[in-house]
Amino acid sequence: MLLSLGSNQGNSFENLQNAIDEIFLKIGSVSQISPVYKTKSWGFEGEDFLNCVIAIQTRLAGETVIDLILEIEAALGRTRSTNSNYTNRIIDIDILFYGDKIYNSQKLEVPHPRLHLRNFVLFPLNDVATSYEHPILKKEIGQLLKETTDKESPEKQQRWLKNPQEVYNLSTYNYIAIEGNIGAGKTTLATMISEDFNAKLILERFKDNPFLPKFYEDQSRYAFPLEMSFLADRYQQLLDDIGQYDLFKDFMIGDYDCYKSLIFANITLTEEEYSLYKKLHGIMYREIARPDLYVYLYQNPERLLENIKKRGRTFEQDISENYLLKINKGYLNMMKNSSPDKIKIIDISELDFVQNRADYLSILNQINS
Repeated sequence: MLLSLGSNQGNSFENLQNAIDEIFLKIGSVSQISPVYKTKSWGFEGEDFLNCVIAIQTRLAGETVIDLILEIEAALGRTRSTNSNYTNRIIDIDILFYGDKIYNSQKLEVPHPRLHLRNFVLFPLNDVATSYEHPILKKEIGQLLKETTDKESPEKQQRWLKNPQEVYNLSTYNYIAIEGNIGAGKTTLATMISEDFNAKLILERFKDNPFLPKFYEDQSRYAFPLEMSFLADRYQQLLDDIGQYDLFKDFMIGDYDCYKSLIFANITLTEEEYSLYKKLHGIMYREIARPDLYVYLYQNPERLLENIKKRGRTFEQDISENYLLKINKGYLNMMKNSSPDKIKIIDISELDFVQNRADYLSILNQINS
């Protein structure tokens, strides 16, 4: 999503910064911020404006975003006029584009219908999205800037706005593993972080395992072939994914670690089977890179069972609370023997980091602390 911000009242630069900070807190991650441009007021006689464009990643619908934008503007001191005339503004935030989506309602019109006519929008927009194609006009931003009839020439400022996302130094790690019990949300969190922080995503391919549904029907019979297949699959995947360095990603994040195999095998296998399994595990994973940071998402069993039921995988519906408690105990025992500075245990039993951005940022703060 691309947003245009402008201000010509009070400390305009500070107003822009405050707006970006609030957008980050309430709407989504900020991936790019254009230079700030000084422009004459457009459509009325007033003080000069400072304008910029930002690119954000959001999981919210356009209608929800516009509601939050209006709340942010009001919180920063803007009082909207009842007429349609242009006026001085302490802050103005407009949605320019939301991907290639088109909204045309009384509440929301996207793409912004007049963006191609205004250099105070086109100049900063061209800085962050010159090759972006207007979904209606079918022209790239760079081309729209060349064709605009607006004769005003915005003045680029030397002072840059700060990206609030930069306080999260996740890229100082080469490899982060998000772990947790069944239904804890580790895959969802790892995916969200990878999208917001340009990380290579490593996800466990458990859905392809033919022994998993059979295991939940008859654990004693299928435990050993299940754990052996997981051992081989996880080893091959980690070998491939970790070994293939991606120059275009800042770090790696996965929703499992190689020690997961030992934790589950210790619960499901007999003593003799586990002894053999542990030897094979040590041989196979000896050269596999280990995470720089290990994040364990704790949820109480009641919440886990709710999540498992909600996601609706038929073969998981008979998982017992006792089985989940054993898994949790296995993880905690493993972490007791790990370096404390590489472990983050985060209790998310009362959090909803998918629907509540404040909860998501709370988790990021704990990872980053």
